[in-house]
Amino acid sequence: MQIKDLIPWAHKERSPEGKADPDNPVATLQREMNRVFEDFWGQFDRPNSPFDLAGHRNSTRCDVVETDDAVELSVELPGMEMKDIELTVSDDLLTLKGEKKIERKEEKKGYYLSERSYGSVYRTVPLPPGVDTDKAEASFKNGVLTVKVPKTEEAQAKLKRIEVMSA
Repeated sequence: MQIKDLIPWAHKERSPEGKADPDNPVATLQREMNRVFEDFWGQFDRPNSPFDLAGHRNSTRCDVVETDDAVELSVELPGMEMKDIELTVSDDLLTLKGEKKIERKEEKKGYYLSERSYGSVYRTVPLPPGVDTDKAEASFKNGVLTVKVPKTEEAQAKLKRIEVMSA
């Protein structure tokens, strides 16, 4: 084998489609390296991936449930305290902002340790029509924020159950 046989663009043998010979080791290596880089950089475009840069990262688990009498929101906020959380409601939007800052320094004989951890959360949840935002309640326990926004009497009165029949 000569060195020119290892250079993909110098390889004379091509498939009928005009593509490089699949048995060429350099071409195979190049295809595999391209695939590895495409897989890695493609992670940045996927929602909810650990590398999502578009702000879709779902690191905070948020459950929204609409019951007959209220809309309930449950958000996991590990490492945060009540003082780190700001919750506002405006018209038909419930907005949650939170930021945690953890700094740890430790100095003992022979070493010095300094760690910092920062994280923030920003969520806006649209509320359905017919909720009474003036009576909204929130509680925070064991790193979980629970918000309950009751529906108005009028919205509850409009609720009508439809019986489902078998076909």
